[in-house]
Amino acid sequence: MVTVVIPALIVWLAGAHIEPVTAAIGASLISIGVALVAWTVALFVRVGRGTLAPWDPTSKLVVRGPYRYMRNPMITGVGVVLAGEALFFRSWGIAVELAVFLVVNAVYFPLLEEPGLQRRFGTEYEEYRARVPRWLPRLPH
Repeated sequence: MVTVVIPALIVWLAGAHIEPVTAAIGASLISIGVALVAWTVALFVRVGRGTLAPWDPTSKLVVRGPYRYMRNPMITGVGVVLAGEALFFRSWGIAVELAVFLVVNAVYFPLLEEPGLQRRFGTEYEEYRARVPRWLPRLPH
């Protein structure tokens, strides 16, 4: 919905202004974002033994792969896809959607998602949260 339907509606309503350089950069970002989302979904199923669906949440805390470096790589991946689409189509509308997406998640995760993970995984999540940043990996020292 967030990365296909809404951007498609925005492009359909506002049009696209594709240029080779921004399209190439955008396509690269889209590919990276999709790969990150696919990797994280696979980890949820294989390692976490669950899905994204609220009725089938993971039963184990996933701290492998990109989760070693950031707590929400799936959301980061979706943001990268939206940034890529905004560049690919040179669309301010998709850029605004990205901004709204980031704000909504910046509010949702600390208020709802993280307390829920704290309840489900206790000390394991608390220690994980203390050492791993939320959205972007730490740069090496």
